[in-house]
Amino acid sequence: SQVVAFASLFFILVSITTFCLETHEAFNINVNVTETLVVGNTTTVLLTHKVETEPILTYIEGVCVLWFTLEFLVRIICCPDKLLFVKNLLNIIDFVAILPFYLEVGLSGLSSKAARDVLGFLRVVRFVRILRIFKLTRHFVGLRVLGHTLRASTNEFLLLIIFLALGVLIFATMIYYAERIGAKTSDPTGSDHTHFKNIPIGFWWAVVTMTTLGYGDMYPKTWSGMVVGALCALAGVLTIAMPVPVIVNNFGMYYSLAMAKQKLPKKKKKHIPRPAPLDSPTYGKSEENSPRNSTQSDTCPLAVEE
Repeated sequence: SQVVAFASLFFILVSITTFCLETHEAFNINVNVTETLVVGNTTTVLLTHKVETEPILTYIEGVCVLWFTLEFLVRIICCPDKLLFVKNLLNIIDFVAILPFYLEVGLSGLSSKAARDVLGFLRVVRFVRILRIFKLTRHFVGLRVLGHTLRASTNEFLLLIIFLALGVLIFATMIYYAERIGAKTSDPTGSDHTHFKNIPIGFWWAVVTMTTLGYGDMYPKTWSGMVVGALCALAGVLTIAMPVPVIVNNFGMYYSLAMAKQKLPKKKKKHIPRPAPLDSPTYGKSEENSPRNSTQSDTCPLAVEE
């Protein structure tokens, strides 16, 4: 199992490296393509330039796809619950990342316009191959902890998005009207001296400012706009800081449970409880009926033991 895990990890890293190298100009070749166009009784020969990837990278990607295909087929054949296998997000990512390669290979030999259009679309959606990085969650506990944390913090992320959306709407409107205060009388629109021509453009500035990123492509030029910008930055810091402690607590809980689970012995002796005496107050009471305190491990996926 460790050999298969290391082989899968190796092919994932090779596939991602190949995907990145395909965009480098050193691995792109300019090819002249002649195309014959027949319109009525007129035949025209068109000479076009086409950029193709080095064949060696295509061969490497083909080997990686063959491994992923074999792995996917073995897993789906050996899986006892096929419906649960299909519903798994990681398995869907595996299938989506494999399918475009076979479609591209099958359509590469066709010369029809529809086939070329589909082939061009498949080359655009090559980015789905980068989703294979999520397969690493099967081999690294830290990534699984991160996934469980994000899943458990859905409400906090939704709250953060709502706060951020409200702040963006409010401050984009404020900066639009604040910049109009310093407009000259010769400017009827009041937008010649500022970057904020309308409120929708201010949405981008508000997002960049509230997240304390600050690209500097848009900035206020009047004193009133600078005051609004300062308030926007302060509100952004407070908005982002509020849900963060809850997310951090969730991460700490899942990480502690994951580390505790790893330290457990792999083989346990089966514990057979002794029968209670007849005069014992617990005689006749089963463990299922006995009350117990509920803990976080009851609902935590990482705490479930086989």
